Amino acid sequence: MDQVSLDSKLVRMQEILRSLERVVVAFSGGVDSTFVLKVAADVLGADNVLAVIGQSASLSPVELNEARALAEQIGVKLIEITTGEFENPNYLSNPSNRCYFCKSAQYDGIEEIVSGRGFTAAVNGINADDYEDWRPGIQAAREHNVRSPCAEAGMAKADIRALSRQLGLPTFDKPAMPCLASRVPYGQAITADKLQQIDAGEQQLRALGFRECRVRHHENLARIELPVDDIARATEPAMRAQIDEALRAAGFQYVAIDLRGFRSGSLNEVLGLSPQPQRADS
Repeated sequence: MDQVSLDSKLVRMQEILRSLERVVVAFSGGVDSTFVLKVAADVLGADNVLAVIGQSASLSPVELNEARALAEQIGVKLIEITTGEFENPNYLSNPSNRCYFCKSAQYDGIEEIVSGRGFTAAVNGINADDYEDWRPGIQAAREHNVRSPCAEAGMAKADIRALSRQLGLPTFDKPAMPCLASRVPYGQAITADKLQQIDAGEQQLRALGFRECRVRHHENLARIELPVDDIARATEPAMRAQIDEALRAAGFQYVAIDLRGFRSGSLNEVLGLSPQPQRADS
């Protein structure tokens, strides 16, 4: 990777943040938003940066605790807000633009904090690669005037991972962790019980050593996606039995391993969109 190009993009991002003076970061504890929080704190000072995370059933409690620890490590105050997407039938019915309603609820809360606490702008972790994928939440960000300093500086996901490593952030190699609702096929209702099942199943898989995984919720069937290189280990008799037991304990009646392997956004295939290929930077 070209270090000169990386440095140039970082300088551009720093300039964007410096021009905003005081920012609220839409924070999730993922690779991108953690990087934005760190750079904003370095450029503006921790007192001029606030992290805001939305609490709901779509966020794993494990992820919430990790986000809390990351904000503390960076030295920025974290506010947790309760988002209202579970009161919105448009979200619960799980249309293909479900993410729009979720992000709109989060940005509504952030907008109030920006105006009520003397901040000048809200920023998020959207990167340049995100514009090549199906991301209805981007429209919600535009409608709420949320800035995307990574994307504006031309940073792709690989750039953010490389720079995160240089900055000593533990998230530099963290697998992508979209909200739990992204595991439910479009058109099937979102419920808190389903999301708890998904979270329990994925936590069990991680405990068995599968760092990157998805439990796709097909009612009483759990369809597990793992990187192709992990499928052989997952189908060994002893491991297969452990996975079956773990997913049944999570509430599923049937357990299947998808032989096509992990594909980020595989549920978008019904929209005629190609899932994102598995990459070292994703």
